[in-house]
Amino acid sequence: MIASLYNAYSKAMQTRLVEYFLALEREGHFARAAALCHVSQPTLSAGIATLEAQLGKRLIRRDRKYGGLTPEGEAILPWARQLVAAAEALGQAAETARGPLKGELRLGAIPAAMPAIGCLATAMLARYPGLNISVRALTSRQIERELAAFELDAGLTYLDFEPPAHALSVPLYAERAMLVSAVDGVPIPTVIDWADLASLPLCLLHQGMQNRRILDARLAERGLALRPLVTADSYVALLGLVQQGRLCSIIPDSHAALLDGLRWARTAPLPDMGEGSRVGVIVSDSAPMGPLAQAVLAVARELRLPPGFTTI
Repeated sequence: MIASLYNAYSKAMQTRLVEYFLALEREGHFARAAALCHVSQPTLSAGIATLEAQLGKRLIRRDRKYGGLTPEGEAILPWARQLVAAAEALGQAAETARGPLKGELRLGAIPAAMPAIGCLATAMLARYPGLNISVRALTSRQIERELAAFELDAGLTYLDFEPPAHALSVPLYAERAMLVSAVDGVPIPTVIDWADLASLPLCLLHQGMQNRRILDARLAERGLALRPLVTADSYVALLGLVQQGRLCSIIPDSHAALLDGLRWARTAPLPDMGEGSRVGVIVSDSAPMGPLAQAVLAVARELRLPPGFTTI
């Protein structure tokens, strides 16, 4: 099967048909996959049919609409992803041999690391003006999965709690927690202890987010547990809730600079829990490493974050 896939690639002399297959698997819908590939739906359908004919295997279940992958389609999926990623890296390597790095850098970042995105992206664009950068907010688990599936070039995530597998990393900063509330909202004790948090009306990230799992684990070590009234998957949502005055929240101290000048918001540090949670850049630990992944690691190693980030 794999030999047939590579034979199909050599016959077609391009990865486009395999890209159609991957787009359909990702979107689960012919029209959306066609739009993602910037072709008409008949073109995408014909391309996948051509790939199936070249492989001699049916890859897609069809009954007027997309019905999922056949066992053969499932079998070639990781190899199709690797083939497309290798072809893209091959082109980038050829282009950069005698010229600047170009193309799209695909970054995934956990919500807690978003304040660092501007610093990393600015440094990348300064060194490689030919790049364009795509940033997506993802959970730590999504980042790990998409790196493995060659759908991301790099990620910003936690490095120590539930450490990512098969990844190379560059630590950027250590995260600590702070309490945020509205100036005219929930009364906050002058000196806050972790035990005080249980009595406050809280809104927090849900437990699918690693920041929340880290917080829960560290509180559990102290025999404490928090029961938020509202949960969300973004800090923008949490701050919108806090702004109304009836709730407060716990967010990373790296977000403090984003709150500067907001008259409604006030923050208070929380007791130190130790060294803080390390946040950094990760790329897939694969060989050979693509030019984009190499470039991100090189820039991350030299990156100097502004005040507000706790350096490691």
